[in-house]
Amino acid sequence: MGRTQSQRDDVAANVDRHDPGYALDDVVRAETPDQLKALGDDTRTTILDLLNERAATTSQLADALGKPKGTIGYHLKVLETNGFVRVVRTRKVRALTEKYYGRTGRTIVFAGAAGSSDPFGLLRRVMAEAVLSEGEPLPMWTVRHVRIPVERAVEFVERIAELGEEFISLPRGGDVVYALLAGIYPTNQPALRDPEP
Repeated sequence: MGRTQSQRDDVAANVDRHDPGYALDDVVRAETPDQLKALGDDTRTTILDLLNERAATTSQLADALGKPKGTIGYHLKVLETNGFVRVVRTRKVRALTEKYYGRTGRTIVFAGAAGSSDPFGLLRRVMAEAVLSEGEPLPMWTVRHVRIPVERAVEFVERIAELGEEFISLPRGGDVVYALLAGIYPTNQPALRDPEP
């Protein structure tokens, strides 16, 4: 059973909202083919994941990913051109200006994913990065199918979005980075006809 609005407000009030140190939108949409292509690269999505923690420089990202600064700079430019990152502050280091990049939104909504040339790229990435340990309670996967009106499906989308916001707002700690994957989508599953009255 879902939470009431009062319960959701209580949860939101008790969550230590993660502050990356700069202003950003709650949601940014990926709609164009170029935006979807930009998000289809593993290095770029990993950069976005790292920037969900805090703003970082090209050098800091290159160090975290074990890749050359030139490679990271290229990927940052692609993400910036497509509206997913921006320079959030600068700092003088000797004679150079160091740029700190941050996300433009906490959550990226794949609004145009149905028209993508690879609509399952996100799922492949999730499966590739999941760490499976025998006997552990995580990861937990489940798929459920139900025939419901579109209005009810939209309600679940909103609840999932709220859960996602709560998840990314938790205080940082621990040694493991966890991911939350959830979705509501139309299927081609068959349905029984409604019973005759």
